[in-house]
Amino acid sequence: MRTFRNPVLPGFYPDPSAIRVGEDYYLVTSSFEFFPGVPIFHSKDLVNWRQLGHVLDRPSQLNLDGTIPSMGIWAPTLRYHEGVFYMITTYVDNDKNQHNFYVTATDPAGDWSDPVWLEDAPGIDSSLFFDDDGKVYYTGNRVPPEGQDYPKHMDIWLQEIDLSQGRLIGPKHSIWQGALKVAHAQEGPHIYKIGAWYYVLIAEGGTGHTHAITIARSKSVTGPYEGHKANPILTHRHLGRAYPIVNVGHGELVETQHGDWWMFCLASRTCGGYYRNLGRETFLTPVIWENEWPVVNPGKGVLELETPAPDLPETRWPELPARDEFTGSELALIWNFLRTPRGEFWSLTEKPGVLRLHLKAERLSEIANPSYLGRRQQHLSFRAAADMTFRPAAEGEVAGLVLLQNADYHFRYELGLEAGQRVLQLIQRMGGSEQLLASVPYPQDQVQLKVEARGQEYSFYYRSSEAAKWTAFLEQADGRVLSTDLAGGFTGAYIGMYTSSQGAKSENYADFDWFSYEGLE
Repeated sequence: MRTFRNPVLPGFYPDPSAIRVGEDYYLVTSSFEFFPGVPIFHSKDLVNWRQLGHVLDRPSQLNLDGTIPSMGIWAPTLRYHEGVFYMITTYVDNDKNQHNFYVTATDPAGDWSDPVWLEDAPGIDSSLFFDDDGKVYYTGNRVPPEGQDYPKHMDIWLQEIDLSQGRLIGPKHSIWQGALKVAHAQEGPHIYKIGAWYYVLIAEGGTGHTHAITIARSKSVTGPYEGHKANPILTHRHLGRAYPIVNVGHGELVETQHGDWWMFCLASRTCGGYYRNLGRETFLTPVIWENEWPVVNPGKGVLELETPAPDLPETRWPELPARDEFTGSELALIWNFLRTPRGEFWSLTEKPGVLRLHLKAERLSEIANPSYLGRRQQHLSFRAAADMTFRPAAEGEVAGLVLLQNADYHFRYELGLEAGQRVLQLIQRMGGSEQLLASVPYPQDQVQLKVEARGQEYSFYYRSSEAAKWTAFLEQADGRVLSTDLAGGFTGAYIGMYTSSQGAKSENYADFDWFSYEGLE
């Protein structure tokens, strides 16, 4: 029997929403403060995915200026109707105000439209449902109109939407408030019509350890909805914190062209205790129907790291090369900026074959758009390296590698000037305080930097391009600083390249000849 390994999208890919169009499957995930926003993927077999691009890839679509960590783009929903793809999502600002909008495209690879912002659409996790009679409905969560009975008590609500005018119409309907009152944070609603029933699938219990997926149904789209007596239909909160897969929730149901059902959801893998450096990842599990209710992973009821594969022809895409040589005219789709990029601070053409990062005054520790380009950490154990040429011209000018959880929790492995001398240094920033972990003189312009992680032990090495062997810089640093359990928030760890003049003006730059990343699991 053919099997597959979970997660199907490893690393920081939370809140999956997926659809089938004929024999093709498309999936999007949340992106928070990172740009471009909302990565979109394509698959033929539900297991092997290739990235097509990002839904929000233009500054006109996504202004993330000043967005604090873990705000920004939350929980997109992807839908398709009569030749048009729709992505609807919530932008959450720094005051936690919610702004819901949607964009459209006829080709999921883009270009997607500029946003259509919706008025009087409170709450988060917006979703669209296309009914058989031609009506379209918006659903999301909100504070109950009658008030909250307990902290984070939320209401799932529904309203008709006129997509031609980009506005909600008719009355709002409260349709469900979850299966378990004390679970709180009812969110992530998706509506499906299957047979004679309308189903609303939601997440509840918060995004942490008590996360869960629950379901209710009705013969009318506006309700009343009855909760399933077997709720939650999927959770790991009863398995304890030692279980290797935790905080399971935020599901999406997909039917294959052969009539089989599968569920995507988010979950995290722990490492070195209850620490989740990779953030929330996308998992896949089978579903059957009994008495017109779904049964998730029948006979087991939990997510597994290895699962029998869908009954679909296996379609593998070409693997991304471990090393990015920066020889193309555009950045690979794995790369992200922190917030919307402002100014022309990066180039693939000023010196063909290298990524040039110009120094900006912004620091990585600021809520800004620093000169930074990163990719997700996707393995609990990995190796990453880069070849950099940089000649610091003034105190404060730095360039190197970054292991990033957020502005206040990261490692900076950088070359700079200290008292007029070039030094290679490793700085750990934790809770807003910085500690110099190691420093050595390094008089050359060119250096290769490497990081190897074995679980929570992160080791740092360097060498010149002429050297055959790596020199140990600092071994077995504590990687838990990169976990959401220390740093807070909803994102996962990134690894990237970074330059800064730290508040000063500078015309300097660093050239990265290549960057490599590979899993060691």
